[in-house]
Amino acid sequence: MPITFKHFDFALNTALLIWALTVAFTLWAGWLDWRTRKIPNWLTVSGLITGLAVNTTIWGWHGTLASLEGAGLGLLFLFPLVLVRGMGAGDWKLMGAVGALLGPWGVLAFLYVSAMLTGVMAAITVIWTRRVIATLKNIAMFIQGFFVFGWRGNPHLTLDNPGLLKVPFGVAAALTALIGFVMSRCVR
Repeated sequence: MPITFKHFDFALNTALLIWALTVAFTLWAGWLDWRTRKIPNWLTVSGLITGLAVNTTIWGWHGTLASLEGAGLGLLFLFPLVLVRGMGAGDWKLMGAVGALLGPWGVLAFLYVSAMLTGVMAAITVIWTRRVIATLKNIAMFIQGFFVFGWRGNPHLTLDNPGLLKVPFGVAAALTALIGFVMSRCVR
């Protein structure tokens, strides 16, 4: 069957729907992360189920498979950061839910952009708080600690240390979703 404009419009409209859901979901998660520094399970599990349901409804079993692959990749790529306590479990589960919405290729692009935005946010925070030298020392200690402690991480450089600066990853995810939504609208 040849591909027609009707098929092309359906694909664009479904992409728009998926991005709109991703934006709504990540804006909510980003707001909660900004206010409380936590992303609750009820939100991440709801996002995962929504991603599975929407992709299954639109694309059938192929959508289910893509949704599960996306969730798995989102969780797999960030798991080492959770192990060393460099990222919270709510952020990790957020990326699993985003992966369920966007699928494997979408979550890989999403992870890349959100990592870049998190780095920019961290750099701005470090400069704003005038902690550049302390941060560079912590980075050196982190690298050294990796060779001493392995995957356990340096116990002084984890989320558990209240004296360290922390960047809300949910905010970077929300900004990434907004960028993705705008870019999906520019495709038309």
